[in-house]
Amino acid sequence: MSKYLQLIAHPQELRAVLQWAIWHEPLYPRDPSKESDNLKRCYELLGYTSRSFAAVIEELAPELREAVVLFYLVLRALDTIEDDMTIPNPVKLPMLRSFHELLTKEGWTFNGSQEKDKVVLEEFDKIIYQFSLLKPIYRDIIAEMTKIMGNGMADYCEDDDFNKKGVNTLKEYDLYCHYVAGIVGEGLTRLSVSGGLSDPRLLENPHLHNSMGLFLQKTNIIRDFHEDLLDNRKFWPKEIWSKYADSMEDFVRPEYTEAGVYCLSELVANALEHVPDCLYYLAAVKEQTMFNFCAIPQVMAIATLELVFQNKNVLTSHVKIRRGTSVMLIMRATSVRESYNIFQEYCHKIHARNTPKDPNYMRISIACAKVDQFIETIFPTRKEVKEKIAKEEKPEETASTTEVLTIILLFGGTLLITSSLMLGVAWFFGARFDLAFAAIKENFLGIADAARDEL
Repeated sequence: MSKYLQLIAHPQELRAVLQWAIWHEPLYPRDPSKESDNLKRCYELLGYTSRSFAAVIEELAPELREAVVLFYLVLRALDTIEDDMTIPNPVKLPMLRSFHELLTKEGWTFNGSQEKDKVVLEEFDKIIYQFSLLKPIYRDIIAEMTKIMGNGMADYCEDDDFNKKGVNTLKEYDLYCHYVAGIVGEGLTRLSVSGGLSDPRLLENPHLHNSMGLFLQKTNIIRDFHEDLLDNRKFWPKEIWSKYADSMEDFVRPEYTEAGVYCLSELVANALEHVPDCLYYLAAVKEQTMFNFCAIPQVMAIATLELVFQNKNVLTSHVKIRRGTSVMLIMRATSVRESYNIFQEYCHKIHARNTPKDPNYMRISIACAKVDQFIETIFPTRKEVKEKIAKEEKPEETASTTEVLTIILLFGGTLLITSSLMLGVAWFFGARFDLAFAAIKENFLGIADAARDEL
């Protein structure tokens, strides 16, 4: 009910939701009638495990759609094993490290998970079969990314210090986000370039796709602070939070609210520093559906980052952007220019709320300014606007002068006509203008003679 009330309270978002529901049509709509039962089931599994990503993935170009669906399901299965605390390490660790080999093991399934997405493991044989039908280059990319991520997850599962104390340094923070999201970015980039949908030069600049993943993951980590704390998971790096409190649990206490907000600011500043790389990456995606697939999560992330910035509710509850806002962002993020506009709008909002008393004031201001600077180099709109204003100023001045002259003439004409009518009426009723003029003349000459005598 609250979702409907939110829409009613925000008419623009309500209109966007209705427009999307009624008129939106995918560029490449799926045709389930031409799909095998096995492939249909893979799409159903995708819908079960991710409603948000499912809609965007299903609208990808046919060349890449199935590869991305299967890449997502494989990583979801891997993540389900890693998250399941009921699976003992002697079973879990070998499975994570060899999971890429299971992609070619026909008929393999796993029924020992208690996680909510366990159905992906229980029906993994369907994913394996569909995986075998992909182009070899796509299979190789997915298998390689699965191997790297599986080994990374196993390393973290074996790290007792990480499991007990969480992330310590900023270097560890970046590395963790790389394994969780940066590798996904690398895999998607390689798939996209292999399918001819993105600029091959993206592969020459791996920091770009890594920043895409890190920006998304860091935003999620900042937003999910309270939920993670309840689950005894600590992903905020100690190198940052230790500046503001003795323990992360302190931030939920009222007396530490201000410190918690300042800690949030430093985390937001850290995430914002990835934005220029993300904008650069988006400009290199050539195909429309792939662009939408890449841009939508990014604009959602910057909107979320603006929401959590200096928001004390993050410390005690779960916050997220409204569904109506999400739909508006999805509808807007269809071009490089408009996606940049979205980033700029939300960075300006962050900058507007930034206060000098925040110890991270300068860092946040600089990060926001760098986003503006980058966008200015790609789309120098401000210069164009200034030139346009300069060109329009002279016509406006000419128009203003003409208007003033017109008003003076109208006033003078009105005064002349009114005076003529008054004099005519006076003459008609017998006024002696000759006597009046003689008196005026006599008075004027008398004054003039007196002034001359005085001189």
